[in-house]
Amino acid sequence: MVYTGRGDRGRTDLSSGERVSKSSERIEAYGTVDELNSLTGLCRTYTDEKGGELEEVQNELHILQAELANREPDTKVTEENIDRLEELCDKYQEACPPLRSFVLAGGTKSAAHLHQARSVARRAERRIVELDQDVELREEVLAYINRLSDLFFLMARHENFLEDVEEKSPKY
Repeated sequence: MVYTGRGDRGRTDLSSGERVSKSSERIEAYGTVDELNSLTGLCRTYTDEKGGELEEVQNELHILQAELANREPDTKVTEENIDRLEELCDKYQEACPPLRSFVLAGGTKSAAHLHQARSVARRAERRIVELDQDVELREEVLAYINRLSDLFFLMARHENFLEDVEEKSPKY
C-alpha cells in the first residue's frame, strides 16, 4: 500500500524509525535531490547520446538521497563518483568552444531542461549546505552535488553545440 496516513500530520519516518517534520532540513535536502532525480529522468528523454550517463547520475542521486536520509547510511557517495563526474565535465568542456561569458539558459529543448537541472542541483546544494551546518556531512556529499551542477551546465552547452544553436549572453 502506498499510503499509510502516518504523514498526514506533517511528520515522516527516517529509516532509523525516528519521526521528523517534513519541513526539516534533512527532508528538504533529500527531497530536493529527489526532485533533481526526477528532472534528470526528464532530461534523459531529450538527450539520446547522454542517456546512459544520465541514468548513472540518477543511480548516484539515489545513493546521495539515501545518504542524506540516514544518520548512519549503508551506502555513500564515493570519491570514484566524483572522479567520474569530473571526467564527464572534462569530456563535454573539451568538446565545446571556450566559454567567453555567462550564457542565457535555453537553446534546444534538451539544453533548456539540462539548464533547469543545473539550477535545481544548485538549490539542492544550498539545502545540503544548510543541513551540513547542523549535521556535519562528509566532504564527498558536498563535492558531488557541486560537480553535478557543473556537469549539467556543460551538457547543456554541448547539446546546443551539437545542434549548432548559438549561445546567447545576457545583456547588462
